[in-house]
Amino acid sequence: MRVNEKYSTLPAEDRSVHIINICAIEDLGYQPSEGTLLNSLSVNPDAKCKYGLYFRDGKRKVDYVLVYHHKRGSGSRTLARRVLQNDAALGTRSARQDQPLPGKGSPGGARQQEPPMDFHEDDKRFRREEYEGNLLEAGLELEHDEETKIHGVGFVKIHAPWNVLCREAEFLKLKMPTKKMYHINETRGLLKKINSVLQKITDPIQPRVAEHRAQTMKRLSYPFSREKQHLFDLSDKDSFFDSKTRSTIVYEILKRTTCTKAKYSMGHGEGRKKDSALLSKRRKCGKYGITSLLANGVYSAAYPLHDGEYEGEDVEFNDRKLLYEEWASYGVFYKYQPIDLVRKYFGEKIGLYFAWLGVYTQMLIPASIVGVIVFLYGCATVNENIPSMEMCDQSHNITMCPLCDKTCSYWKMSSACATARASHLFDNPATVFFSIFMALWAATFMEHWKRKQMRLNYRWDLTGFEEEEEAVKDHPRAEYEARVLEKSLRKESKNKEDEMEGIAQPAIPEQMASSLFHSQTRRMRERETDKVKLTWRDRFPAYFTNLMSIVFMIAVTFAIVLGVIIYRISTAAALAMNSSPSVRSNIRVTVTATAVIINLVVIILLDEVYGCVARWLTKIEVPKTEKSFEERLIFKAFLLKFVNSYTPIFYVAFFKGRFVGRPGDYVYIFRSFRMEECAPGGCLMELCIQLSIIMLGKQLIQNNLFEIGIPKMKKFIRYLRLKRQSPADHDEHMKRKQRYEADFTLEPFGGLTPEYMEMIIQFGFVTLFVASFPLAPLFALLNNIIEIRLDAKKFVTELRRPVAVRAKDIGIWYNILRGIGKLAVIINAFVISFTSDFIPRLVYLYMYSKNGTMHGFVNHTLSSFNVSDFQDGTAPNDPLDLGYEVHVCRYKDYREPPWSEHKYDISKDFWAVLAARLAFVIVFQNLVMFMSDFVDWVIPDIPKDISQQIHKEKVLMVELFMREEQGKQQLLDTWMERGPKKSEPCSNHSPQAGPDGPENHGGAL
Repeated sequence: MRVNEKYSTLPAEDRSVHIINICAIEDLGYQPSEGTLLNSLSVNPDAKCKYGLYFRDGKRKVDYVLVYHHKRGSGSRTLARRVLQNDAALGTRSARQDQPLPGKGSPGGARQQEPPMDFHEDDKRFRREEYEGNLLEAGLELEHDEETKIHGVGFVKIHAPWNVLCREAEFLKLKMPTKKMYHINETRGLLKKINSVLQKITDPIQPRVAEHRAQTMKRLSYPFSREKQHLFDLSDKDSFFDSKTRSTIVYEILKRTTCTKAKYSMGHGEGRKKDSALLSKRRKCGKYGITSLLANGVYSAAYPLHDGEYEGEDVEFNDRKLLYEEWASYGVFYKYQPIDLVRKYFGEKIGLYFAWLGVYTQMLIPASIVGVIVFLYGCATVNENIPSMEMCDQSHNITMCPLCDKTCSYWKMSSACATARASHLFDNPATVFFSIFMALWAATFMEHWKRKQMRLNYRWDLTGFEEEEEAVKDHPRAEYEARVLEKSLRKESKNKEDEMEGIAQPAIPEQMASSLFHSQTRRMRERETDKVKLTWRDRFPAYFTNLMSIVFMIAVTFAIVLGVIIYRISTAAALAMNSSPSVRSNIRVTVTATAVIINLVVIILLDEVYGCVARWLTKIEVPKTEKSFEERLIFKAFLLKFVNSYTPIFYVAFFKGRFVGRPGDYVYIFRSFRMEECAPGGCLMELCIQLSIIMLGKQLIQNNLFEIGIPKMKKFIRYLRLKRQSPADHDEHMKRKQRYEADFTLEPFGGLTPEYMEMIIQFGFVTLFVASFPLAPLFALLNNIIEIRLDAKKFVTELRRPVAVRAKDIGIWYNILRGIGKLAVIINAFVISFTSDFIPRLVYLYMYSKNGTMHGFVNHTLSSFNVSDFQDGTAPNDPLDLGYEVHVCRYKDYREPPWSEHKYDISKDFWAVLAARLAFVIVFQNLVMFMSDFVDWVIPDIPKDISQQIHKEKVLMVELFMREEQGKQQLLDTWMERGPKKSEPCSNHSPQAGPDGPENHGGAL
């Protein structure tokens, strides 16, 4: 009981008395009130323990909390549990492990008379007791609280004492600041003056946080070691390990500590399983850490505590309140983020996310400015655009062929004047420059982020993190261990069957040899069980399911896009029969807008579905480590959501109007729906509408409205439930809760994948089709300004505090960003070449124009069709709708005229334009790729001053240890010198040595 005494929450002189009294009371059957003993133990516990931030003694800080659901039994049982929580945990655990299963007999007669128990709940309680006993053995201190304002919920408060923190910090190789401080190299000359001016200018937008101020001194950091504690400043041990570090250490212990024995076989009949052989296997092989216990429902939740309240007049000042005021408030949207404080409170991984989001948002500012300039250039030159002026000139009297069979009639090109003029806003020579600019912008952004990341690694002491990252990466997940256990049990059962068959056949007559053989076989089998791993054969069904599911989901996306295409075609044909001229004149705008809204709704719904599907597919793969699980989940979710978000846009950009055919020989879907055509001004304007509505809709509805509305709705539902309760429950609920109770009602942290995903999809909208929508960076900037504060408020006020995770980069997201940046160059090259009219205009200007101007370009892009060549049943029902008889109509294509020898064949102009388009794609792609790689090569990944500081830290660390070794050597030499000097006076003042003196004895010896 030495461990229990050491970590008990009660004074030593009181423990034995309480145990004897309570046991005696239980034996007599007396059930005291639950509040009596609690009141005797502490006076005003809420004030003493700072409302749950400390243990009841008010001295030990709560570093972590485990939550479980329980069914209240008798009051005496509850009281005994509250008092004996630490003193008798191990004793109870060891005693209950020896108890037989229900139905197998019990040594006590009184126990046999008890009514049947809930085996499932009893098994959970048994696991909790064993697990908490193991935590006590690991050195942690525990305190229970089942008398909470949340009925049926119990809490286990965990505190890590100083010796445990030191031990685990050494195991985890946590870098801690030493006493040694050094000056950070400062810029000199002109750069120093520029930095000084910039600091004065940006001072109003800097957060009022101590961690955000420029530091001229830095402490030398070194991995913590108990043997070298003299290197560290341990004057204040309570604050040496901050709350983030303490919770990380406790979480590592929780993951490492296992619950190896089950009273009943969980998940197999809940105690009704009588197969003792299987049960003994599970007792022998099962290992359950905190992740498995959470998955099995033994514990409901596990989380570190927030530092306190974030609002209120009498609230004690803490980091959470500071973050709320200087970071999570919409009133400080114009300020920089206090990234160092975010890292201090939430850990490096979340700090890197918000740092990346801040860098991305800052880089959107120049992109937005250039995009607005390009848009304004299009507005300024719209009246000088000759092709749009020709389309709007009614004197040209160009009659166009019908847009659909039968119901659609001939129409004037001048009716598409508004669309043509609007297309010039986005389809002008400046968009080509903007596409090149955005490609270089993406490369610069990636390089800028790498440099910023290195600065953060230096400031946060993560420069030597590779070894620790490998150690974390190799830690297996609970689900993987469960599958390995299942496989090893099957293998062991099969080996035993083979062994029994071998015994049945008396092949070896010698009994001793048989016994030796079986013992060796058993030892070999145990070693094989420890080496069991999941192979590709075990995962093949999951891989096959993944492949089929992903193909099916992509096919569903394509089917939905096809359905929207059919909707557009059928709706256009239906509106063409409308008698109202205004309706018929706005068919294209109406169909486009409604189809895009349908696409938006479908994309938002499928995004949620695909997120759940991706997680399920990753779970059935059973990845070994959390890092592998996260990377596979990200890949699947990104693939599905990328296809879902961009398939409608890809259709409009590269497929719409490409496979239409020609009048008299159109292409049909299902032999009844004619493929839709682009407007005379091209599909770029429609692409712009599609991109803008989907981008803005996703940001407004999915990112902001869902993130704001859903939490508000949940709070409102909780408020309604509270009003329906009885007045006593309402008054009880309105009392101030303990910190762990308040945090339990918050939403659990679900990871950073959704946050990254929405920003990566937005990055795709900004870069992939930026040639068609130069205002995309501006809308992304406006969204991100709100998004940063929205996410900050969610982390500070609505989520449980996540466990701090160390990371030195953003992981696989960086590779995805690089891939999108490379893909953006190719897509923008094809958008400029094939979707816009930029290349046809250049070809016409330099090859076919008679006077070197764009006059006649529209007529050059239109082909002629003789209306007598319509197929039967496809001609307009009302050929005189324009008021005159039409003999020849025009359509947009490069084909031979009807009076030509090879009528309606593709003309040589088509091949000339196609060659120019392909040449532009090749030149544009290679030029921009080269420029991007040049930017990547010119800008070093590690800033020069940071590399110098890292080198300086290494030199200072070597000097520090050299001085320490020299000091030890000098101390040793001094001690060696003092030793002979002290012995000399003793020999001088000793009596004269005679024959029997010491010297003669020494000589004789």
